[in-house]
Amino acid sequence: MVLGYAAVLLADARHFYTDDTESQYAPLWVMLGRALREGTFPAMVPDQWMSGNYTMEEAGLFNPPQLLIDLIAPSVPNLAVYATIVKLLFSILAGLGVYRVCLVYGARPEWAAVAGVAFPFSGFFLFFDTASWMTSLTGTAYMLHAWASAVRYVRGKGGPIPVFVFLYLAISVQYVFPAVESALMLVAVAVGEIVRHHGWRPVQRLILSALRVTVDGLLSITSRRGTTRVGYDLLRPPWSELLSTAARSWGPVSRLALVATCAGLAGLLTYLPSMLSAKVSWRGTAQINNDQFLTVPWSESLNASLPSAYPAFSSWWGYVQPLPMTYIAWFLIPALAFVDWRRAREHWRDFISIGLFAVMALMWTAGPGTIGPLRWPARVLPMLAVGLLVLVCVLLGRFGTVRDWRGRAVAAGVLILLLWVRTFSADPHRIGWHVLAAVVVAALTAAVVAVGRTRGIAAACLLTIAAMFPIAFFQVRAVQPNLMSWNLPADRQQAMAAFPDFEGRNIQLGDRGLIGPPDKSLDRAYGSLVFGNYAKDLELNYVQGYTPNGHFYFGEMLCMRWDGSTCPDAYRRLFAPEPTTGRTVVDLMLLDRVILQRAMFPDARTQPAPQGWHWVDYPGHDQWISVLERDGGPVSGLNGRVADARDVTATSTAETDATSRVRVTSDDGGRVVFARLGWPGYRVTLNGQDISFTTVANSFVAVDIPAGTRDAELVLTWRPPGWKIGMATGAAGVFGVAVLQWLYVRSRRADTPDSPGESSGESERELAGSVS
Repeated sequence: MVLGYAAVLLADARHFYTDDTESQYAPLWVMLGRALREGTFPAMVPDQWMSGNYTMEEAGLFNPPQLLIDLIAPSVPNLAVYATIVKLLFSILAGLGVYRVCLVYGARPEWAAVAGVAFPFSGFFLFFDTASWMTSLTGTAYMLHAWASAVRYVRGKGGPIPVFVFLYLAISVQYVFPAVESALMLVAVAVGEIVRHHGWRPVQRLILSALRVTVDGLLSITSRRGTTRVGYDLLRPPWSELLSTAARSWGPVSRLALVATCAGLAGLLTYLPSMLSAKVSWRGTAQINNDQFLTVPWSESLNASLPSAYPAFSSWWGYVQPLPMTYIAWFLIPALAFVDWRRAREHWRDFISIGLFAVMALMWTAGPGTIGPLRWPARVLPMLAVGLLVLVCVLLGRFGTVRDWRGRAVAAGVLILLLWVRTFSADPHRIGWHVLAAVVVAALTAAVVAVGRTRGIAAACLLTIAAMFPIAFFQVRAVQPNLMSWNLPADRQQAMAAFPDFEGRNIQLGDRGLIGPPDKSLDRAYGSLVFGNYAKDLELNYVQGYTPNGHFYFGEMLCMRWDGSTCPDAYRRLFAPEPTTGRTVVDLMLLDRVILQRAMFPDARTQPAPQGWHWVDYPGHDQWISVLERDGGPVSGLNGRVADARDVTATSTAETDATSRVRVTSDDGGRVVFARLGWPGYRVTLNGQDISFTTVANSFVAVDIPAGTRDAELVLTWRPPGWKIGMATGAAGVFGVAVLQWLYVRSRRADTPDSPGESSGESERELAGSVS
């Protein structure tokens, strides 16, 4: 893996520090790490209005390895180096996961190693997950180890704790795809293990029983339409009978289901706050659409072994993609010609889990385009790569052969020709590269077969692995300059030294699309402007940030997008009075400074400053920004987060990110408006008694103070919604896996032979069974 990373870095030194990694994840590590070092758990950072609710972001707040990454980040000056090292470690972890999965299904270690090295350099995983989407990389790595541990647990070769730990880690990365993929993996493992031990009949009974219950439920709906018994009829005794039968007949699979349930209960706290907050976010609609964006036709998987394959489907770059997204491994398809399919067919039950997982991934990649929070099915291409790599390498390890090598060579040539035809069909404009790629794959296949016949399997596998590195180099080199790079400065110290010292609370109005490629450098635009989470690199407090889950109403109010960009009308909206309070939005947010992008507002300095504000010069930065500051100086620290007090005296007594304490007095009743975004989870007490609250402009938290209030303590507190339920289910999950571990240890002791001779005989029988 180190050699492969070196090859990629030779082609592009910033490959592993691009797109979301540089604009979202790495700055987030710095910010979270600084908060943790200060003794603060940063679940809510109210000053960061667009991305401050970190129970909804991909922050991994409850993932211990991620918290360790956060803690280290502020001490590393170069974030590109740090991100590359972190991703290397997780790529090694992912490769070892694939290696373990191959081994539990009986692959030879040599071919398991081939699969393990090949996966992190498969097309989509290399160009998206390891280059950009960090949480997908980490979640996939954990999921793969959960897969191997699940098979070992079902087969009695391992305990429940590894399954629980890896599933929990996959869930708690706070990225929903690995969690759903883990669920599909568990279904595949369960079905495969049932078929392996009992054949298809139990699965048939399950399907027939499910159909019977469904039909009964539909009939009950028809006959009792509008009654409250319909839901009960869908859960009538056939389901309970089926589950009890499964528990008796499929004990190991039932135990796996219990472990998975425990992990789900433990991980519920990760997603429950975002689920309960979705109604005010951009992801508030649970819809299913097929918009064709990043949906991959199944036929594109036929070019999985040609390094030059640029597939055809819709994405940010049009129809024909400029990246080898569907490429998996150069040997994957030609290797099918060197499998003894007659012998493999005799052991077909051993491959049900792998094949089922690959089929589910293949079907998902083709759509629908959006299933609730799950969008862009192409993100599942790494799961298809895992399934096919494991399947092919297990087949090669168990049933690979070079007997009748001439006939098999012809078959491999036909497969390579099919690869070329499909690749040419998708991308006919690069025919020369496709021909060269096909010739290279054919030559490599011939060389590996020759080495395998003369030097053995280990040598053939080493050559197979060695060929991956130059392919990765040329694939990355061919797409330079990097199509997804923001080119944000990687050295934090240099960036902080070059940037203006904007203390207090700031907002920037501008559009990232107005920065041309020549201006994306520290001595030009990035020395004055921030987009995404770049302000966190600089340790500055900006309202905007990178968020896939922004607050819908606040975003609409200032037309602010996921990367912090705004529309030109945001300037007018910011200084327009809010109707119910009469205060401007900039006052309700208690902002100290407004930074305007000159490219969006070229004539702003020629206009009078808004009342109470003045223009300030920042030599060396005036080419890029125009800056407004308050006449009386910063207001953000004057009275906590009290932004407006109408007919009430409100004095802040204490302030933290999660809590505002205010001393209030009102003879006739009034309202206090806080500079806090109205995320679900707030609770308000007045002298210890709960009172209700509301929002102003669907954004600002507001509390109505009763008439006759005298010197009372108003406490506004935010906690992640559902946190008590999440803590309870987490404790239940840990307790449940502890019980399962106790049962596992107890069963192992009961199965321990009494005499050394019996133990030796048992080991010999197990070895003989594995050999056969």
